[in-house]
Order: sequence, then structure tokens, then C-alpha cells
Amino acid sequence: MNPIDPPEHLALLRLSALGDATHVVPLVRTIQRAWPKTRLTWIIGKGERMLLEGLEGVEFVVYDKKTGFAGMRELWRRLGGQRFDALLQMQLAARANVLALGIEAPLRIGYDRARSKEGHGLVVNRRIPAGGSHVLDVLGRFAQPLGLEQTRVEWNLPVPQAARDWAAEQLPGEVPTLIVSPCSSHALRNWLPERYAAVADHAARRHGYRIAICGGRSELERRTADAILAAMKEPAIDLVGRDTLKQLMALLERADILLGPDSGPVHIANALGTRVVGLYACTDAERSGPYSDRRFTVNRYDEAARKFLNTPASALRWGKRVEFPGVMALIGVEEVIDCIDRCAAESAAQGAGVALRAR
Repeated sequence: MNPIDPPEHLALLRLSALGDATHVVPLVRTIQRAWPKTRLTWIIGKGERMLLEGLEGVEFVVYDKKTGFAGMRELWRRLGGQRFDALLQMQLAARANVLALGIEAPLRIGYDRARSKEGHGLVVNRRIPAGGSHVLDVLGRFAQPLGLEQTRVEWNLPVPQAARDWAAEQLPGEVPTLIVSPCSSHALRNWLPERYAAVADHAARRHGYRIAICGGRSELERRTADAILAAMKEPAIDLVGRDTLKQLMALLERADILLGPDSGPVHIANALGTRVVGLYACTDAERSGPYSDRRFTVNRYDEAARKFLNTPASALRWGKRVEFPGVMALIGVEEVIDCIDRCAAESAAQGAGVALRAR
């Protein structure tokens, strides 16, 4: 890489979702390490803005997709004709591509041709190099047309002390904790409630884990949590609908393990250093699994592709979802229990090592 002169002002466009927003943060850190004086403006979704509030050195401009084209015009007005040195257009959706049209920048960086869709190539004039599988690594390639290389993955997500104080009230003490976050924004990615219950009961009985269930305020999340609680034999703390995004982050910090499908909490927990038992069949864990450690993730994506699409996963386009009723039933209880057991064993071994070093 031959770094260019530090730009004065860069625009980043990535609206959603929560997990993908966390995947952009290492790119932000890469740019900030190279060019600490460069201004960064991130055009972002409403929920993602709440998650990342307090991320130092970044100005957020919110676009609420519910506002449609009127909201786009308002956002363009708010930018006030600012001319950025470069736009990093990191979202392939048609809505984001249209939004990019009103952002003035001579250098407009987008995805490689193989990944482009929905008119993406019409709004960019430079493409990232092809290659990479995981979303985070692909987003990291947006540094390369700027003359940089993402060689280090750093998050350091902003978690306020008030959120940590609240989380400590909900999960007091140093009790080993398994948080179950059972729902994705895509309902077909969600595992079966009775299977979550069986795994949670095992973690409580075999390893002495405190069980907590988290989720948002939707009817589906409430109904799913109620089904899990009804099927469980062991007690669990019901936190569904009670936390903010910042409080969720603080809860995930306190957890030893997060159990859940491909969803924002999986990626937030990973970024915070919490072990993740991820459940994947609709999507490929190698593309969108917990980035730092996928040893404890169940990946049935190839089996799902063969069963529902009659083709191996290797033949599918990057990012192709296999979202069909029943696809998550490909994941069995015993293989998830095995992940929990291995997670718990590693956690116990590390805890014993810390205790010995403290003597």
C-alpha cells in the first residue's frame, strides 16, 4: 500500500444492521490510527446510531428508512452541500445506493463487481479488491483504495458506566452467566424455543450457569421468550424488553457465553470479548459468524443449501440466504450442548489459570 495524503473529511455510508455496524468499527479504527486528524461522518440508521453513540472521533448523521425519499432529501439538505474527499459506500441495498447519489465526493468507493447489486455500480467509481469471505474482512477492504491496510481488528465499543451499573443490578456478583438471545430480525433464522430451553437447562445443571434471556420489545420476541421459559425446568432471569441497546452491551459484557442465531447481539458480544455459541443455517457462519472465534458455532449452511436449494453452499452467491421454514431445525440440541460444554471447560480453565497467577 502507498498511503495517499491524509484526507480532510471522509463519508461512510452504512445504515444497518446492528451486527454490520459493529463490523464497520474496525475500519473506523484503522482510518483513525493512520489519519487521526481526518474528520469522519458516518451516515447510519437510527438504531445503529444508538448502539454506537459515544464512538469518539465520528460524527453521525441518521437516516431513518421509514422516511423514504423525503428523508433522503432532508439528509442531503442537512449535509449542506459538504464535499467529502471520499465516500465509502458500504451498503448494497437500493435505498442506500439512491441515498449515495446526493453525497458529493470525487472518490466513491464501493464493492467489487461480483458483490455489486441493485444499481451499486452506478453510484461508485472505485471498487475494493475482490476476495474475502467474512463481512468484517470485506468491509476492511474499503481501506485499500485509500492507500491503507486493515491489519488489526479493534473495536473498543463505547459502553457508558450507567449502563454497566444497571447491568450489575440485573446480574449481580461473579456468577457464571449464559445469556440466551433467541431472536433475529429475520424470523426464519430463529431456533426452536424447546431446544433453547433444553440447552439452557443443561448449562444450569451441568455447569451451574445463571441463565438470562434477552430480547427486544416485539411481540415475536416476547412470545419466543415465554415459550422458552415455559419449557425450562431451571430458573431464568427474564430481561426481554427491559434493556436499551447500551444496557444490552453492558449485559453482554457480564456474560460468559451468549447463545443465539445470526443477529446483532452475536456480533456485539463478540466485539466485547464474550464467547458466542452461534446458530447458523439460513446464513453462512464463515461469512457472518462471530468474527473472533467460530469454534463454538454450529454451521449447517451447506446442509441447508443442499436440502432447500439442491446445491452446495460453495455454488451460492456471497451473502445468499437460505431462509425457509424449518431450516433451523437442522441444528440439533446435542451439538449445541457440545459447544456449551467446550465453552464452559475453556472458561473454567482460564479462570483457574488466573487464580493461580494471582497467588
